[in-house]
Amino acid sequence: MTTRIGLLLFPRLTQLDLTGPYEVFARLPDVQVLLVGGGEARSDTGLRLSPDVGTSDAPQLDVICVPGGPGVNAAMEDEALLRFLRAQAERAAWVTSVCTGALVLGAAGLLRGYRATTHWLSLDLLPYFGAVPVQERVVIDRNRATGGGVTAGIDFGLRLAAQLRGEKVAQAIQLGMEYDPAPPFRAGSPRSADPELVESVSAARRGLNDERRRIAIRAAAKF
Repeated sequence: MTTRIGLLLFPRLTQLDLTGPYEVFARLPDVQVLLVGGGEARSDTGLRLSPDVGTSDAPQLDVICVPGGPGVNAAMEDEALLRFLRAQAERAAWVTSVCTGALVLGAAGLLRGYRATTHWLSLDLLPYFGAVPVQERVVIDRNRATGGGVTAGIDFGLRLAAQLRGEKVAQAIQLGMEYDPAPPFRAGSPRSADPELVESVSAARRGLNDERRRIAIRAAAKF
């Protein structure tokens, strides 16, 4: 049986949140990977992405995946998008996200009572949606799978690939991709980066994150 995997498109998503797991999923046997959205979307860095199907005519998906990015703020209050996610989640085998896409799942009411992760700058927003925040690269709780920030999407994709087709298949994909990270700096996590750098990056995102918190509170109040 072909497994249908759908990745959601929306304006100002972070493309690697989507293209990282896409690269993994597209290498799986017997899968159909679809980009699902209402039209062409530009990522937060300007990459153009075109949907294969719209949210109104998408087939039932076995896996639904929501990426993150600055556009999550608007997506959390996009009622049509949230209705689509709720409808898909009723029959999907896996309901998943990468980075701040977890907040969109939360706004749809799909993370209540689940352990989950997201980008470190938004981890403290998960409890608004009844989720249990976990500071890990990938978190799997029953049929919910969430990845941390941006590059964690590849780890997430490989972990989910192992769930779908077994570890040997996932390992072969990892080797084929030569996914063997050796970052040049110990600055990829707030736990290892210099505290001054963490504060600098946090300060640069403060406006976006303050707005995100207000939206998360509004969205959670609708439950």
